Amino acid sequence: MTLVEPRPRGAAPDVTNTRREPAWTELWQGLRALLHDADPTDRVTSVQPLKAKVYRLQFDGRAPWSSVVVKRMEPAVAQRTRLLATRWLPALGLEHACPRLLGTVADWRGEVVWHIHEDLGDDTLAARPAPELVEVAARHVAEFHARAARHAVLPDVRRFGPGLGLQYFTTNVRDAIAALEALLGAGIQSPSSHAGLPERLLARLRALRADAPRRAAAFERAAGPDTLLHGDLWTINMFVKGTAERPQLRLVDWDRVDVGPFTYDLSTFLFRFPAELRPGILRCYRDAAARGGWELGSTEDLALLFDTAERARYANRVIWPAVALLRERAAWGFPELAEVERWFLALDAESARRIP
Repeated sequence: MTLVEPRPRGAAPDVTNTRREPAWTELWQGLRALLHDADPTDRVTSVQPLKAKVYRLQFDGRAPWSSVVVKRMEPAVAQRTRLLATRWLPALGLEHACPRLLGTVADWRGEVVWHIHEDLGDDTLAARPAPELVEVAARHVAEFHARAARHAVLPDVRRFGPGLGLQYFTTNVRDAIAALEALLGAGIQSPSSHAGLPERLLARLRALRADAPRRAAAFERAAGPDTLLHGDLWTINMFVKGTAERPQLRLVDWDRVDVGPFTYDLSTFLFRFPAELRPGILRCYRDAAARGGWELGSTEDLALLFDTAERARYANRVIWPAVALLRERAAWGFPELAEVERWFLALDAESARRIP
């Protein structure tokens, strides 16, 4: 990682930093090193926002690359994803599974870190969910999970994350209950448009807490060994590259990389597709896992584990608006809680459907 001294006071603002990103000057100096001391302002032809904190930089023909992607991260996340690219995936022989990390730059306080990545383009699985590409993705995710299961790299990964197994469910449910109880205890009134919302969510979460033993038993039967998890396996983060004979799955946005059961990743992936398509995708994953000597559990147990992972994520999303309401009466707090309740209700509506 390159630590860059602060910009001299009174220096002219960088015209490329239209969004006033922090440590942009430090990023530009890091790019200068990658460009063999050429001025990035003389090489960058466009700065394209991709999403919050993420940009594509296009270069002219004199640069080593036509474009790169730069991403601003908190230091802890930056450390985790750097280790993923330089240590954990190479240990698995899967260094191609993430974009190549070209450089890292931090401001002099170490509060802001920019990563400079290889640009994989825009042709994500979300943009082009052709059945044959979805099948390749499901097969490669299964092979990835099987290769990483019980691997010696996992203890190193565990040092940097909370784990995404049963404890992720129980901890988030517990913390969400505590946050809602504190909110109700503080006497903060719900607006009429959200009347009874905290109480309904609290009742729901208490029921989940009471159901934990049943879910824990399913973990014992069907979760299998812990493996390396992407942690946010949306199709927008997936690229199928290579050739038809030798396809490669490449994944971006590894910010939530962690250790846990394969069902955490697989549930995220499956829920990106209509319910009628999920059985076929699951069969593809199951067949690929079986070829690697890994037999998955029953359909019923897997459905419960998928449901548990999804409800754990929803419980986590209850905590922060409730805390924001307690601390600062945040205007977005109740609408955000209402959105989470809608997610729970939608999942309830699907709970009767079981993947055959």
